[in-house]
Amino acid sequence: MRRASRLIGIVAAAIACSSRDESRLVPGASVGAGKTAIEHFSCGACHEIRGVPGADGKIGPPLNGILQRTLIGGELPNSVANLVAWIRNPQAIEPRTAMPDLGVDDATARNIVAYLYSLH
Repeated sequence: MRRASRLIGIVAAAIACSSRDESRLVPGASVGAGKTAIEHFSCGACHEIRGVPGADGKIGPPLNGILQRTLIGGELPNSVANLVAWIRNPQAIEPRTAMPDLGVDDATARNIVAYLYSLH
């Protein structure tokens, strides 16, 4: 298990270093639309997020550098699909999480992931 987690982290770091074009990490997503969605859903009320005005919340973890993290919500391997699933319905993954279900649709969640993955 520990080896698999380490391998996931290495792969994520390699992806981050191999591309300056974050849209390649999340095909069809928009980094700019992700930033707009983060502002719209007030994610910064709970999270610190670089580049988003007023995003200095201390309830949830800082989201800067999330691409280099091994796990999402302490539960899932870090991947586009898993982060989209977490954003869309965090209680389905971790019922006791403080993160609310904000009613984010799939396309918007993918845009948010594109923005967050750009913060490496």
